[in-house]
Amino acid sequence: PPLPGTGQQRAHWVTRDTLAWPRDLLPTGADPADLTWSLFHAPTGGLALTDGVVSGGDGLPLTYDPAGLPAAVTDEFPALTGYVALSVDGDAAADLLTGQLSVLQSGDDGASAWTGVQVPGVIDDLYAQAADDADLGITWHGGDPTFALWAPTAKDVDLLLWTAGTSGEPQRVQAERSADGVWRVTGDDAWKGAAYRYDVSVYVPATDEVEHNVVTDPYSVALTTNSTHSVVIDLDDPSTQPALWADTRAPLVEKAVDRTIYELHVRDFSIKDTTVPADERGTYLAFARDSAGTRHLRELAAAGLNTVHLLPTFDIATIAEKKADQATPDCDLASYGPAATEQQACVAAVADRDGFNWGYDPFHYQAPEGSYAVDPEGASRVSEFRTMVGALHATGLQVVLDEVFNHTSASGQADTSVLDKVVPGYYHRLNAVGGIETSTCCQNVATEHALAGKLMVDSVVLWAKQYKVDGFRFDLMGHHSKQNLLDVRAALDELTLAKDGVDGKKIYLYGEGWNFGEVANNALFTQATQGQLGGTGIGTFSDRLRDAVRGGGPFDENPRVQGFGSGGYTDPNGDAVNGTQAEQLTRAQHDADLVRLGLAGNLKDYAFTTSDGQTRTGSQIDYNGQPAGYADEPDEVITYVDAHDNETLWDSLTMKLPQATTMSDRIRMNTLSLATTALAQTPSFWHAGADMLRSKSLDRNSYNSGDWFNAIDWTGADNGFGHGLPPAADNEAKWPYQKPLLEDAALKPTAAQVATASDQALDLLRARSSSRLFRLGSAAAIEQKVTFPGSGTDAAPGVVVMSIDDTVGTDADPALDGALVVFNAGTNAVTQEVPALAGRAYALSPVQAEGSDAVVRATTWDAGSGTVTVPARTVAVLVEEQDDDGGPDPTPTATPTPTATPTPKPTHPHPTPKPTHTKPGHPTPKPTHTKHPKPTPKPTHKPGKPHLSLSLGSVRAGGTLHVEGGGFTPGERVQVWLHSEPVLLVAADADASGELDVEATIPVSTPVGAHRLVVTGLSSGLSAQAPLRVLAADDPDALGATGFGPVIGVVAALALLTGAVALVVARRRPGSIG
Repeated sequence: PPLPGTGQQRAHWVTRDTLAWPRDLLPTGADPADLTWSLFHAPTGGLALTDGVVSGGDGLPLTYDPAGLPAAVTDEFPALTGYVALSVDGDAAADLLTGQLSVLQSGDDGASAWTGVQVPGVIDDLYAQAADDADLGITWHGGDPTFALWAPTAKDVDLLLWTAGTSGEPQRVQAERSADGVWRVTGDDAWKGAAYRYDVSVYVPATDEVEHNVVTDPYSVALTTNSTHSVVIDLDDPSTQPALWADTRAPLVEKAVDRTIYELHVRDFSIKDTTVPADERGTYLAFARDSAGTRHLRELAAAGLNTVHLLPTFDIATIAEKKADQATPDCDLASYGPAATEQQACVAAVADRDGFNWGYDPFHYQAPEGSYAVDPEGASRVSEFRTMVGALHATGLQVVLDEVFNHTSASGQADTSVLDKVVPGYYHRLNAVGGIETSTCCQNVATEHALAGKLMVDSVVLWAKQYKVDGFRFDLMGHHSKQNLLDVRAALDELTLAKDGVDGKKIYLYGEGWNFGEVANNALFTQATQGQLGGTGIGTFSDRLRDAVRGGGPFDENPRVQGFGSGGYTDPNGDAVNGTQAEQLTRAQHDADLVRLGLAGNLKDYAFTTSDGQTRTGSQIDYNGQPAGYADEPDEVITYVDAHDNETLWDSLTMKLPQATTMSDRIRMNTLSLATTALAQTPSFWHAGADMLRSKSLDRNSYNSGDWFNAIDWTGADNGFGHGLPPAADNEAKWPYQKPLLEDAALKPTAAQVATASDQALDLLRARSSSRLFRLGSAAAIEQKVTFPGSGTDAAPGVVVMSIDDTVGTDADPALDGALVVFNAGTNAVTQEVPALAGRAYALSPVQAEGSDAVVRATTWDAGSGTVTVPARTVAVLVEEQDDDGGPDPTPTATPTPTATPTPKPTHPHPTPKPTHTKPGHPTPKPTHTKHPKPTPKPTHKPGKPHLSLSLGSVRAGGTLHVEGGGFTPGERVQVWLHSEPVLLVAADADASGELDVEATIPVSTPVGAHRLVVTGLSSGLSAQAPLRVLAADDPDALGATGFGPVIGVVAALALLTGAVALVVARRRPGSIG
């Protein structure tokens, strides 16, 4: 039989002079001092062991070290604690690493073990320090590109260059190796736009051959269609920088706890939106259109949403990037019943070939995904991605990117393997026998290895600096070390506005701090998990409040376990899984404690009286055998009740509430559940569409379920419920629960009911943004000001009362002395006495008093007794205005009610003009910024009387003009649109006087003729317009319209748009047209 270790990699070369040998390969009872070891090496492979004799290579003696592995080694590799230490002459290590390596163990009875060698440790020891500062990928110097690929174990590297399409033979350029393991080529400016690959000649243990691995650049920033080749581009080239992106500053989010985050998938956003031109649906460019989706985003932003989190947008391996190559289901999906099996079968048949995937399949970390681009070729996808970022910024929304550094889509010699083809055996995390770990789902990346960690840091910095994104969410962040995240944080902190155009210290980081897999419990390093990031300002998703609100957990076999937001104890669904009435009460009271703790930031040291009558800190409250509270500060927690994973909130409530629950009551429970995140002291996180009752037809894992189960209808006409039974692969076991629900027509909301839910959700955002009391920002302030009256053994089931007292400690809100929030999840009105607040002048918040929900207006407050009464299934926000020494009472700074977008509905569903995207071959001209003459000084205008003036009455396509306006709400974001077919040009914030002063670039593709420039305040809904004539870019009579010659200033008519006065007070419904 083969010797132990054969066909595996059990030995670990950890430093240039140290190998670690597993004790379980020692013969039973053997003393290591009585054994010998040899390291065999073969430059091109072919080592063989026959009858205890090695052939095909040379041996190098290893020496047993009775002192064991040095502490520095076991600190870095804790899994190797207890291994036998073997010393090796490391002078030849660099050479040996380029070929096959195996270790033979022998004793008096001959050979006793034979195994391969894992080499990441010694590679880092030899190269990491020198390569740490290397600029990998392409860098530019004086217009010439330098290519750099880190491949320390390669025997040779050539750059393959295609300057005229990729069908012919490439130019082959020899790369030169440096001592840091980097292979470099210096090119010239004629290579710009060329396609390239590397030919890496490297020994591959899996094939036992020296392979010529022809691969794309792991640091690619642009790619050909379907990512077959890397593309030479300069991200600083103006042709890749659309004016909307270059000229629009990101909106300000002052503190991390101010964040209200909306998790959105690029394709879901617009793939079914008929108000977007057909060729732009499902793409980056859809975000720059005046569409049902962008109107909804504007409405959310006006109410207080400030961040959009995009599911993976880096280059992924699983979607064909040519639309024509994307398969579609071969059946009439809408023709089947609401609980039929046919839809999921049709979707599943093409699921791996269609245009949809969540995107957690990394291919290239530094290039935008091509399937989301109208033109995926080369620099076009870069420009289109930047257009999206600019459009979101112009809408008042910061942008967070979802990063997946914990795994790749493939490894080894697979077609979509890159890293493992460049440095075999280095980038992926190997188990004890040399197999790649897959606990994440796929091929785990070992970011604890120095250059894998560098790739993570370099990629994040590139997206921040070159795309102006504002935050990063890390998938399965617990599979990274805490040090990885600290390295990312430190690198971002070095970015400055003056040097890099970005204030890196303002960039927020958060992720999934789950603790599982081979890294669990700090087995390999100190993980970036819940409770281990105290003081870093890095957030983790909290499953504590999530599960307490929804009920049960995401992996329950029976999905009918109820929670605080789904009727636990107060509205039992009758399923035996919930236990006896006494058990239901116990669970409901504990769930309410978890909600209280979550509202207070899920802090480990925050204390209150819990349902067992004890005063406990967060870390003393139980969550499935773990401390519930784990955060030092509130910005270390993301509070959420649904995300792309697992069922949507609406679907979860559908399965848990009694089936007979009325639609109006279901909507109220949806609102109440969202309120637990919106009114928490942490960053608040909503899954896109949660405010609109989004359903995925009960699908618990829609990562590959196609557009049919995932697309969002922003009009509210179809919330996604009743699209058939969800795909069998992840849902079939729950079909018996799901079928009767999907068949019940009363459980599918109408567009009007979706609008009701949306309006209630908007009021939650307004309430959150109306006062700093909901975002105190520190554990000290929360512990001082936030209490939960009525908690303890006698707490009313399904009720949480939260008091935020601004009369103690530093004044957080100069307009208020306090806020009192009551969450009543029960089926009846509830009266709660708060004796400590007797005599206080609380009243329903103006946001709710003037808001969309008539029911909440029945809330009453009796100051004499300190008693508050709140209707059933309602969250009520009461505030006490601060008495300003006898002067007029200040009012809460509620965000003004948004109004209908003033841009008219396009008369044609497929407008010709594109957003400010320009293809690399036809860059938008960047005119010399000779200052345009300023318009004649304008008279003072009253607030609410918007006005607009332009520096030019006519302008060449591709030219710029100066735009001034006023009459807007101070500080609100004001968008500048070019009509008649709406194109978003730029946005800026009105100053303290409500004035706008900005330059706008007219897209080079704009048709010649009469147009209008329209400026719109996002919060106020106020708008003004002025006529503008666009001339041909090469018009010889257009000198005065370029900014380079004499200019006649034109002051526009300063009238409100027709109907604008009515729009100021009107409420918008989803999908409404201004």
